Amino acid sequence: MNKLSTAARVQIIRCLVEGNSINSTCRITGRSKHTVLNLLVDIGEACQKFHDERVRGLDSKVLQIDEIWNFCHCKQKNVPAAQEGQYGIGSVWTWVALDADTKLIAGYLVGLRTAPYANAFMQDLAARLNNRIQITTDGLGCYEKAIEGAFGGDVDYARLIK
Repeated sequence: MNKLSTAARVQIIRCLVEGNSINSTCRITGRSKHTVLNLLVDIGEACQKFHDERVRGLDSKVLQIDEIWNFCHCKQKNVPAAQEGQYGIGSVWTWVALDADTKLIAGYLVGLRTAPYANAFMQDLAARLNNRIQITTDGLGCYEKAIEGAFGGDVDYARLIK
């Protein structure tokens, strides 16, 4: 199996970070799509491991929490009947907790916009924090129970509906 040199990996990652698409990154670097995608998976796993190990024991005071919509494979309205309900096809949401003061991403989770994902996200977030915090979310209904389940009464919670 061929291994990419560090310089080649840096070149690919630099292209992706600068906002180039997968296909344009392949053209710029002369690497195959398979190679770029494999490197992207490797980097993603390394970043996730780093975040999970190092972003702990936070002394945040205010967290802003929101979800970011995207789609995978196709938009929800175009999902074939045979793939309906299959995870990773259609709408995908990234749950994000941002420290309002430092802009550190305290926690994130990729999944569906449902109560079980909200609960898992909040449990993970609670495990990363040292102190009582203020959380601000949008009007999504499942936040209230998820925050109560993860933090109990040891949190100040507000909804900001725009």
